[in-house]
Amino acid sequence: MFQTAELGQKVAKSEFKQRELVLRENLLALQQRLRLEGDFPVMLDFAGVRGAGKGTSINMLNKWMDARWIVTHAYTEPSDEERERPLFWRIWRHVPPKGQIGIHLSGRYSRPLLDFVYGKISQEEFNHHLDRINNFEKALADDGAMVLKFWMHISRDVQKKRLETLENDPLRSWRMAADDWKHWEMYDRFIEAEEMIISATNTGHAPWEIIEGEDFYYRSLRVGEVFLQTLERHMMKEQIRQKYLSEMRKEVHQHTSQAEATGNGNGKGSQTITIMDALDHSLSMSKKAYRQELAVCQARLAGLHQKAAQKKISTILVFEGPDASGKGGAIRQITEALDARYYKVYPFAAPTDMENAHHYLWRFWNCMPRAGRMTIFDRSWYGRVLVERIEQFAGDDEWRRAFAEINDFEDQLIEDGVVLLKFWLHISKDEQLKRFKDREETPYKRWKLVDEDWRNREKWDDYALAAHEMIQQTSVKKSPWILVENENKAYGRIKVLNSVCDALEKAVAD
Repeated sequence: MFQTAELGQKVAKSEFKQRELVLRENLLALQQRLRLEGDFPVMLDFAGVRGAGKGTSINMLNKWMDARWIVTHAYTEPSDEERERPLFWRIWRHVPPKGQIGIHLSGRYSRPLLDFVYGKISQEEFNHHLDRINNFEKALADDGAMVLKFWMHISRDVQKKRLETLENDPLRSWRMAADDWKHWEMYDRFIEAEEMIISATNTGHAPWEIIEGEDFYYRSLRVGEVFLQTLERHMMKEQIRQKYLSEMRKEVHQHTSQAEATGNGNGKGSQTITIMDALDHSLSMSKKAYRQELAVCQARLAGLHQKAAQKKISTILVFEGPDASGKGGAIRQITEALDARYYKVYPFAAPTDMENAHHYLWRFWNCMPRAGRMTIFDRSWYGRVLVERIEQFAGDDEWRRAFAEINDFEDQLIEDGVVLLKFWLHISKDEQLKRFKDREETPYKRWKLVDEDWRNREKWDDYALAAHEMIQQTSVKKSPWILVENENKAYGRIKVLNSVCDALEKAVAD
């Protein structure tokens, strides 16, 4: 695979100077177009053989373009904060916003490569890591991002000469790492693993470009010119794609509206029964029994959460449901039992401008708890397949692929040892109206009721069907939805508390 990158290709200094002037001018112009017109982020990855020019190539790109709109992240050993979160947390945090360029050095590929070469993970585990990476890159690319990866290569003999030169240079010898010579001795093992990486992750939406790194002038021009050509093509393709998607989404909306008007759409009669219809809204609990159960459950939760904190077990609770279904009250009964230093509640509404400039999962990845902490989401990433779907903030293509993206996201959390619970709190339509009127008439509750609540109520059936499909697509064995009959708040809150306690009890016992 790497034979074509060991041809000894070179560019004379005079030729480099001439081509550099043109390249730099074109890159600057295209970068400005990206900033002003590009509705997508650019992610560049640099990986490859030690000494093949990754760092100098990144420096050249920053020199040729406006570095204010380029963010470079060089990944080393994870910090304590990073170790206490899922593996992709630090990668997602560094995804650039639309219109900007992010460069990753020794990023998501470095850890699985080293672990596999050193025998810390099996072939199956190695392949699993590569599948995770492919899913990550596909999610970004499906959202419009340009993902381009450079694999910088030099031969074993060239690498030896580079290391010797570096080692003997008093001004640069500090750059030598403790394991550089050890890795050189393992050169063939690294090459074998690197070929597996490129074969498994060289996709149309996130291609690898293998760069011969022996000659500074050649590799610099090659990196710059490939980037320029790829960005030019991507901008053109993205303009066409957005135009097509806009037309397609408009046609889908018109067709759906016509079908609903004639009673043939999913929202008006083709499916009237949902999984929520099977819930027993007569389930209830007396105030006296509730007070007794609440004291027991909260005491149990407090003790279990302390054990989870000691064992560095993170917990994520997700609350979804119709407006006025009691999410806030259920959350309040949980937090009353906890030490405020060890939990955080995130209420999510419409995304901010910064959040809109990223993939929709970005803002949720940023809220992942440290080991031993609890994070509670009052509405969550499921907004993509609920409100964004119903209100057409997300196109048919976007919310449909979100099911797979969400399942992969949650699977990563569970794989990292996170206790993940998802609650759908449900009430009847009549009960919702009753609670709305109660809010209207109660001064200290009036702020909770907004015009949007009444508009959403008019689409009750649409939201119910969307929630039904959401549960159908994302209630998997590892992270099932817990449906809570919350017509009677006392009953619902105790069910939530017991579910959290049971899950934590199992986790701390393992």
